[in-house]
Formats: sequence, structure tokens, C-alpha cells
Amino acid sequence: MNEPKRYLITAALPYANGPLHIGHIAGAYLPADIYVRYLKANNKDVAFVCGSDEHGAAITLRAHKEGKTPKDIVDYYHQLMHQAFVDFGIDFDIYHRTSSAEHHAMSQEVFKKLLEKGMFEVEKSQQYYDPEAKQFLADRYIMGTCPKCANDRAYGDQCEKCGSALSPLELIEPHSTLSGSKPELRETSHWYLPMGNHESWIKPFIQEGQLEGIQHHITKEWKAHVLGQCMSWIDGGLQSRAMTRDLDWGVPVPVEGADGKVLYVWMDAPIGYITNTKVWADQNGKNWEDYWKSEDSRLIHFIGKDNIVFHCIIFPIILKAHGDFVLPYNVPANEFMNLEGDKISTSRNWAVWLHEYLQEFPGKQDEMRYVLCSIMPEQKDSEFTWQDFKDRVNNELADILGNMVNRVFVLNNKYYNGILPEVTGYEWDETDKEVAEGIEQSYRLIGEKLQAFRFREALSEAMQMARWGNKYLTETEPWKLQKTHPERTAFILFQCTQLLAKLTVALRPFLPHTAEKIRQGLQMETLDWSGAAGHILLPSGHAIGSIGILFEKITDEQVAVQVDKLQQAKALSQAVVDPQKDNITFEQFQQMDLRMVKILETEKVAKTKKLLKLKVDTGMDHRTVVSGIAEHYEPEQLIGKTVLMLVNLAPREIKGIESQGMILMAENVHGVLSALQPDKEVQPGNIVA
Repeated sequence: MNEPKRYLITAALPYANGPLHIGHIAGAYLPADIYVRYLKANNKDVAFVCGSDEHGAAITLRAHKEGKTPKDIVDYYHQLMHQAFVDFGIDFDIYHRTSSAEHHAMSQEVFKKLLEKGMFEVEKSQQYYDPEAKQFLADRYIMGTCPKCANDRAYGDQCEKCGSALSPLELIEPHSTLSGSKPELRETSHWYLPMGNHESWIKPFIQEGQLEGIQHHITKEWKAHVLGQCMSWIDGGLQSRAMTRDLDWGVPVPVEGADGKVLYVWMDAPIGYITNTKVWADQNGKNWEDYWKSEDSRLIHFIGKDNIVFHCIIFPIILKAHGDFVLPYNVPANEFMNLEGDKISTSRNWAVWLHEYLQEFPGKQDEMRYVLCSIMPEQKDSEFTWQDFKDRVNNELADILGNMVNRVFVLNNKYYNGILPEVTGYEWDETDKEVAEGIEQSYRLIGEKLQAFRFREALSEAMQMARWGNKYLTETEPWKLQKTHPERTAFILFQCTQLLAKLTVALRPFLPHTAEKIRQGLQMETLDWSGAAGHILLPSGHAIGSIGILFEKITDEQVAVQVDKLQQAKALSQAVVDPQKDNITFEQFQQMDLRMVKILETEKVAKTKKLLKLKVDTGMDHRTVVSGIAEHYEPEQLIGKTVLMLVNLAPREIKGIESQGMILMAENVHGVLSALQPDKEVQPGNIVA
């Protein structure tokens, strides 16, 4: 295929109803960022676009659950995700949002164009309606059992367990996610895209890379699981799919009489790529149509496994039906990443959240980038563990790359005060040639692997360059030659410094922060990919600076904290909440005298493990209370605390002590008790109402 004049690279629009986790990063955003950085190092014309997906039922569901507006939800998560991307080093040319006026206008323009060309069919259909919530149930408002894999938590548009695209009517035993009740069928009208009408061209497009008899892309370059999922969908028969929904949040359907209807999120969201490109182009004095409407442009979508059919079938059908847009050249979707032996789950909080990682491991963006790229789920599911994270950072980044870089800087400054020595005319021996050839081969392979979307192998070759450097230093031992063969020492360190210069370019796609630290330490200009292909990148006489420790080692304690954090999240998600007790009347509640009391004295009750004897100030009097909290508090911890107490509980004798009331405690999933305390200052005797 001919080399394109420009590249349009998209990364899946993250849904603005929750934070980003490492599965998202490894699935779509890190590979896209690596690829774009490589293209830009080769001086390619690239537009790298992304943005928040801010419409759809999941947004309104979260808003309903939290008592907020959909705008509140998307505004919060848009900012949270955008900042996390910036802090992590995902360098989009633009990160926009689908709730913008620009996007609404673009989506409506595309819809109207398809409508004018007769690409839609208006159909009346029976759809699920929740009479309690008084609304139709769009995709994510309804759940049931998947007819294909029996997952009992499948949504009305997709089963997230098996990846099958679904319609609500296919669900077994459906129920409303709003009320939990069984919905009823009612008639409504929607605009459908009859995808079966496009099978004659979409099948050879996917299967052979042919578009109307012309070779559009090379099918063998597509991943097997991408082709497999697409062909399974096509072979199963392409069905008509509604492109509108009954919702009050989204892009309004631009048709008279379509009040209360919005565009299906999977129609409007990918159009966000077009909108974002246009906004970026307008801001930078470029023509957005060059990227979307020119045969000289190459469109590549980076997505996760669950979005394959939308990007490979539905969106291409929309683009071709419109008639003006280029179609995707490749969709290098990754599989899923698991976490500590279990699937990543946002609902169960079983995840490593990106923004939390950045807070808890400041300045360690590249450590996580390295590990995620090393285990990237390119062809099959992979797994992240904190122990593996520690081992890779310590044994590979610190001991291989960091050690090699540090040795070269230290020796250069020790022997030559940081001024690269003169080495003209030195004869290369076999070790010199072997290492130099190995370095050049690895550098060439990095580019080849990146072009083929084989990011794990490309990173391995970049690290191999560091291994060549360590091998060279270990075998030649320049520190032993300085006194007897100073010219040999000079040559070795000169060559090692050239390797560091080359590494600033080779590592930049993967570890941009590390590459920049090395470049600044070398006090060199930024080189492009071809500019780093030679042997001599820094001349004799060039002054270098110094560099600190590149990678601090991860400790067992840090690993333990993160594993414990996950286990606590699992325990909370698995906790069984006791059912509500029988209702009481307000009059019965009024009989309870709840007051804040101050603990004055405490002591353990003899011959017991659980009991403490407390003297409390109730504001009315001082009284004694026996409480079973000795396993949760040391006596001295409670003195002076203001806590909640039921003061009119009938006195009873406990271990020979008359207890005059009950201190109220909360119990977590681990059985640990915590005193209920006010968040503002109160006085003993203050009534709780």
C-alpha cells in the first residue's frame, strides 16, 4: 500500500461516568500514544484525537443514582479523565467532549445527510417501558440474562461478559435498572439503519480488505480476533439497528415531531472523532477535511475488544452511507487485561485507578507505562499483578536500563569531567562491532514492530539496546583500562554515550519522561527517528551534565499496601447487607432517647476479653455503661471522646455491674466496630433528632 500523506489516529472515547483504570490504558490509550509518538518522531503529519463520550443511558443512570444532573456527572469525569491522561503522558492533539455544541451540530448534520439519502427506515416497534419510572428503557436501563452466554447481568445493548451485541428484546427475564421491576412492552417509533443492505460491500471490506473492487487495506495486518469477531457478526446476518433512543439526554433527533428522542450513543459517539478533528483543525489553522475526506489519509482506530463491531462495521457503514469520509485502514483492538487473578470490574472497585496511581506513585508514570506495555493484551487476555509490577520495575527498569545509564554518566564525569573525549582513528575490535551491530539491529526492529502494532516486541527491542550497553561495559571493563589503555577507555565510553543519545529517541514512544531526563542530562537537542540512526550523534568535545537515579525500586511494603487495598475493595463488594427490619412508627422512634455523651473514664472489666466499663457525662448526670468494645479500642483511646448513646435503655446487670444505657457503634465488613461521632462540636446531652 502507498504511504499516506497524513495519519488520523483515534483512541476510544472513554465513557464519562467513572474514572480510568489500567485496563483502559493498556487496551487503547497507551498503544495509541506509543504509535503516535513514533509517527511524530518520523515527522509524519498526524492528528491524534480523543474526547469524553458524554451521552447515553449509563450517564443518566448514574445521575439518577447519585441525585445529580447528567451534566454534573460528565463535567466531573471529563475533567478527571483529561487530567489523568495529561499527567500520565498520553499526548492527544485534542481531548474534546461529545456534549459540546460543535458535536451536536456535527452529529445532526451526519444524521440529516443519511436521512436525505434514504439510509434510514422509520419503524414502529414494541419496546420495554417501565410504568413505575414512567419512561421507555433504553439499552442500559434494562438488564437480563444473555441468550448467548447465560450471563445474568447483560445489558440491553451488549453483554460485557461475552462481547455479544444485543437488543433488549433478546434478553431473558429482563428487568428495569431504574425500579427493578419487570417492564412491559409499548409501541414507539425510531429510525433504523438497515445494515443488511450494506452486507454486499462490508463483507469483502472486512474479509479481503476490498472496497468496491479496490484494495483498501491489507487484511493479514488485522488482528485475528478482530477479523473473527467481525465475521461472526456478519455471518450471523446483519440486522437493522435503531439509531435513535427514547431519552432526554443526548443529541436531539433533528426531525420535526421527534421530541424526547436522541441519537443512539453508538451513532453519535464515533462521530465525536470527526467533531474533535474539526475543532483541533480550526484551532491550529488546518483543514479538517484533509484528514477525513482525502484518499491520502490513513484512519486507524485504537480501541478495546468490546468496541470492535461498532468501529469495524456500524461506524464504517455510517461513514460510507454518508459518502464523503474515509474508512478505517486498521483497528488494532486489544484484548482484556485482568487484575490479580480476577477480571477488572468498575462496579466491584476491582481496579487500579489511574488517577489514584498517579497520586500514590508520584513521578512514576513511566514505570506503569513500561509494565503495561510489557504485558499489553495484544492477542490474548493478560494479567497485571503488583508483584509483577515490582519485579519488572526493579529487575528491568532499575537494574538494566537505570544501571546502564547511570554507569555511563558517572564514568564520563569521573574520567573526562563530562567532556566527550577525542577518539578519531581508533580501530574497532570484534566486541565493538558486535555491540554496535546489535544496537543498530534493535533500533531498526523497534520501528518495524511499531509499524506492525507489536508494541510488546518493540519495547523488548528498546530494552535490548540497554542490555547491549550493559554487556559492552561488563565485557570491556573500562574502569580497569583507564590507567593502562586510556584511549581504549575513551572509545568505549564515547560509544556508550552515543547509545544513550540513540536511546533518547528509541525510548521516547514508550517512556517519554525517562527519555527526556536522559536527553537533558546529555544536554543534546531533540532528534527525530532518522536523525538517531547513525553511529555518532554527539561529537567529541560535547559537554554532558549529570543524571540522578532514574528508577527508585518498588518495596514489598508498597506492594502490600496496594494488594490490601484491592482485598478491602473485594470484601466490601462481597459484603452481605442485613435486610431491613420491620417498619416502626414515628411515635415508636420518639420513645428512643438518643444523645451525645462524653466518655470520662474507662477500664477493662476483669476476667473478660470484650467488655469495657465506661463512665460517661450525659449532660444530665454521670452514669456507668458496660460496652463490648474492648477488642476494638484500648481504654485510654476513648477518654474525652463524644459518642452517640441510647440513654433510656432499661438498666441491666452485666458481670455484676449495672449498665445504664448503650453506646452505639457501626460494624464494617471485617467486623471492626467504630464509634459514631459528630463532625461538629456538640455538648454532652445534646439530643439526636
